[in-house]
This record gives sequence, C-alpha cells and structure tokens, in this order.
Amino acid sequence: MDGSAKGYLHSVATEYSGPKDETKHRDAPPKSHGANPALHLIDPRTFERECFEVSVGSFWPGAEIKAFGSVEDWRAAAGAQEGRRVILFNIGGRRIGDSGVRADLTRLVRLAGPVPVVVLAVSEVLEDMLDALEYGVRGYIPASVGMAVTLDAVRLAADGGMFLPAPSVSAARDMLKAAAEDTGNGDALFTKRQAAVAEALRRGKANKLIAYELGMCESTVKVHIRTIMKRLKASNRTEAAFKLHELMNGKS
Repeated sequence: MDGSAKGYLHSVATEYSGPKDETKHRDAPPKSHGANPALHLIDPRTFERECFEVSVGSFWPGAEIKAFGSVEDWRAAAGAQEGRRVILFNIGGRRIGDSGVRADLTRLVRLAGPVPVVVLAVSEVLEDMLDALEYGVRGYIPASVGMAVTLDAVRLAADGGMFLPAPSVSAARDMLKAAAEDTGNGDALFTKRQAAVAEALRRGKANKLIAYELGMCESTVKVHIRTIMKRLKASNRTEAAFKLHELMNGKS
C-alpha cells in the first residue's frame, strides 16, 4: 500500500465508523435527521427492487423512492432531477472488481455529479469497499447491516458524509497500524502481522482463533489471508498452507 493509499484509508477510517454494535440497531427505527432524502435505486433484479421498496416504506412511511433496472434507465428517466437525493446502486452478489460493475459504477458516479452514490452489496470484503470508494461513492453497505443502519447511512451520504460498516473501519485501522509497524521491511514477502497470520494459517487454524490469538478483528484476518493468498498465487487456504510449508522447509 503506497503513501497516498494510506492517507486515503486513514481519512475514511477516521471520518465515520458506523454503530459500534450494529446488531443492536438492526430492527430499531433509524434516527431522525430532518427530511428524508429521495432514494433512487438501481438494481436489474425486479423482485429485489420491489422487496427493497417495501422495506424502505416500513421504516420511512411515505418515502420517495424510484427504482430503475439499469444505469441507462436511471439516466434517461431521472438523471436531470433536482433536490436532495441519494442513488443506491445494488450490485447484489457481484464484486466491485467485475468488469461490468466497474464500468457501470464509474459511469454512474460521473453522471450523478454532486448527487451521492452508495453501493449496496453482499460482499463484506474490505478491498471491495475501498475499491468502491476509489471510484467516488459515498458509502458501501453490506446486506448484513440491516435496513435501519442502511437508511442512517443514506442520510449520512445525503448530508455529505461517508459510510463504511464499523468492522471494516476497524480492519482498515489495523492495516494502517501494521503498515506503520512494518515500515522499512519492504524486502520481506509479508509484513510482520501478515507473517503471524500466515504462520497460523500454515498450522490450519480457523479465522476466529487467529483473530483471538493475535488480537485482531476477524475481518482483519480475512483481509490478511486474502493478501497472503494473492502473494503466494494460491487459489484457496489449503493451497496457501501447502505453499507456506514449502517456504518454511526451504528456509530450514
């Protein structure tokens, strides 16, 4: 991670961390912060669009919400509208790195101009969230946070803020801390923290146990394991553990 990326990540991590325990907020009505913004939902799946509209209505009675099947549909019907609004781009189970998602998101942010774009997704991978922010979105909301937190995040975006779920911000902070601790160790395959995770992975330990033993968030462990697998060019944990064994045997 280069210096500019660290600075960007730090600004995201310190701006907003979300609820400390999101499970406590899952079914609670979102807090009131004045008039609710209008919502423009972009989702190619008809059933999911309809379900989302119903869910929003149960929390925001009389909410102004318009749904579109594509970025092009939104541009044709609503691109020139004025007023306080937020665009929700639901990618479902797809990933930010998918070429189609990347192209649509880049185009949507450009067309939206000052109107905030927020991504809804299944993935809770920190790299996906940071990639989305790099494209200019004002928030990334995984499905696990629930509707109340989702609508609070929408209000935050409408008011000029930025949202990431709390566990992901904790993971980002851990990554910054690890990067600072490993300054000057650029020739190593892994940072000190990654090396500790790699050793635990080599021993076949589960993510929860690794997180407990190393004093990390489980989401941070997942990020480190993904990085380790990439550097080892391993397609799964088993292959990564095998390659780590080979590395250790080669050093002995």
